[in-house]
Amino acid sequence: MSSLTDLPRVLVLAGGISHERDVSLRSGARVAEALRQLGVEVYQAEPDSTLLGTLDDLAPDVIWPALHGASGEDGALRDLLSRGGIPYVGARGSATRLAWEKPVAKGIVASHGLATPVSVTLPRETFRELDARSVITYLGKHLSLPLVVKPARGGSAMGVSMVDDLSQLPRALVDAYTYCDVALIEQRVYGTEIAISLIDEGDGVVALPAVEIIPLSGVYSFEARYNAGETDFFCPARLSETHLAQAVEAATTAHQVLGLRHLSRVDLIVDADGTPWFLEANVLPGLTETSLFPLALQASGRSPGETYLRLAQAAARDR
Repeated sequence: MSSLTDLPRVLVLAGGISHERDVSLRSGARVAEALRQLGVEVYQAEPDSTLLGTLDDLAPDVIWPALHGASGEDGALRDLLSRGGIPYVGARGSATRLAWEKPVAKGIVASHGLATPVSVTLPRETFRELDARSVITYLGKHLSLPLVVKPARGGSAMGVSMVDDLSQLPRALVDAYTYCDVALIEQRVYGTEIAISLIDEGDGVVALPAVEIIPLSGVYSFEARYNAGETDFFCPARLSETHLAQAVEAATTAHQVLGLRHLSRVDLIVDADGTPWFLEANVLPGLTETSLFPLALQASGRSPGETYLRLAQAAARDR
């Protein structure tokens, strides 16, 4: 499968029951359409009660998971596919779980020398057991404002809040706990927000041009991510060659030490001194019309369809 003439039968998985269902459906539709335009035989399915039977009936050559949220990023479905010997695009289940748990991913990349914001991981039970007011007061003494509060698992900026005053912290924690029973509280780092997408079609990891993100509201929220016109993007990012090289090195290191494969997107903030601060790694970047991965592909001169096909071919070789 070394050329575009070798066309595997591909099953695109999208949807699911996570909070990111709609984003997943949009990503899956774009992957499927891009592959069909190349003549690939593409099927589409959801991760529901009929999926395992569908796999037996269709016997696809490779699975393209366009699943965001727990249904595609907690590793469980990928473990099932691996056990059944079905090739799929993206990280294996064990690596997916590492990236899915943001505090775990932060610890791993920090142990390999990457900078990541000072943080506290706070399960809902701890928040209750130690008395909410006491926890808030303690955090105010030992973490410097401003803060970013986010669910420890999940994506698309759901449940993420900026905290400029300690009085905002209780509400921010409630919002984070709506999406996950563990909250991650980070000291906010200021600088240039960038996303670096990485691909490996079988010849090693390649970083696509970095995307600089400038939300008009000042915060890259869910609305700023998926509503056209609410965020300005610059690709490649407007950083010096030295600072860009440092960011690419950091993103590549994160991809490798987390054990990711085929594709990923690493989110960073580059401060005024050029230090890239690791925020999180996405095992399945968004692939919608407003997502960062397709924007980086376009800037690199790559065709989305041909890239998606080559990734499917790489996955088939990695069975």
